[in-house]
Amino acid sequence: MSLAIITGSTGLVGSEAVNFFHDKGFDVIGIDNNLRKLFFGKNGSTIWLKSKLIQRNKNFKNYNIDIRNFSALEKIFKKYRKNISVIIHCAAQPSHDYGKKFPFLDFHVNATGTLNLLELTKKYCSNVPFIFMSTNKVYGDNPNFLPLIEKKTRWEISKSHKFSSGIDETMSIDNCTHSFFGASKSYADLIVQEYGKNVGLMTSCFRAGCITGPNHSGAELHGFLSYLVKACLYKKKYNLIGYKGKQVRDNIHSHDLVSCFWEYYKKPRKGEVYNTGGGRFSNCSIIEALNLVQKITGIKINKKILKQNRVGDHIWYVSSMRKFRKHYPKWKQLYSTKKIINELINNFKK
Repeated sequence: MSLAIITGSTGLVGSEAVNFFHDKGFDVIGIDNNLRKLFFGKNGSTIWLKSKLIQRNKNFKNYNIDIRNFSALEKIFKKYRKNISVIIHCAAQPSHDYGKKFPFLDFHVNATGTLNLLELTKKYCSNVPFIFMSTNKVYGDNPNFLPLIEKKTRWEISKSHKFSSGIDETMSIDNCTHSFFGASKSYADLIVQEYGKNVGLMTSCFRAGCITGPNHSGAELHGFLSYLVKACLYKKKYNLIGYKGKQVRDNIHSHDLVSCFWEYYKKPRKGEVYNTGGGRFSNCSIIEALNLVQKITGIKINKKILKQNRVGDHIWYVSSMRKFRKHYPKWKQLYSTKKIINELINNFKK
């Protein structure tokens, strides 16, 4: 029996991984205690998704465990140690604003929680792949110091620049402003690498851009495409926070991301780092996304432009997936930004 342990199992990426690996024949153990409700309020709760996952997947079981609780986690690893085939760590405190307000909680969830899982992997199943859902926020605001060009609806980079096709893993994570969330995830990212390169575990960090999909419980401060569609359909005000709404995001669908996990699982490597995002295939500025949603729905969005940007926010970020594609050439990207938005609209209308 092959068994996957997935933390953050009722979140966007975790739930996608639950369905994906269950469909591949795995028994799936989820670990999620719905901390999103604390971070983002009732709109961020994932209780609805937990029920949906249990109904869909007969070999899925979710444990209401906080990843900061080492002893509770250890009981899970002890119980299933003989069958564990992969660890997929998606649980996190993902809010920049909440992280600044509650730095101890932010660090303990993102950093200590990750360390707990690595130690238990080393102790009970050291031969299995450990997949860590990292973030492009480990680069802090370093992308903002690239030679960017302001255009009508977006910021862009010169076609002659080495990052014109996307930012790769050579960008420094040092000497910049990260946000508290970015700093705690940077520690987690680095310690995951260390357990690969120093301890010998099969670990990988997937530094994602904007992840989205139909299972996203979008809130104003997290999950911009999901929340934008929700604001449009439910006629809520939408705030464009800083940079005139021209900041560029690359958008990767949760299915495309989890299919990256699958390719890595089949051929794992030690201490690897991969930038994973929509890249040049799927990116947009905030204002471009807003205009596209308005065009598709025929609904005018009540928007407000706020001058003050969020600390550490990227002006332009497009991922290069050249390294991952080189290591895993069979991986295919299926979802463009337009396709993602259409799916979100149809999902909210149901």
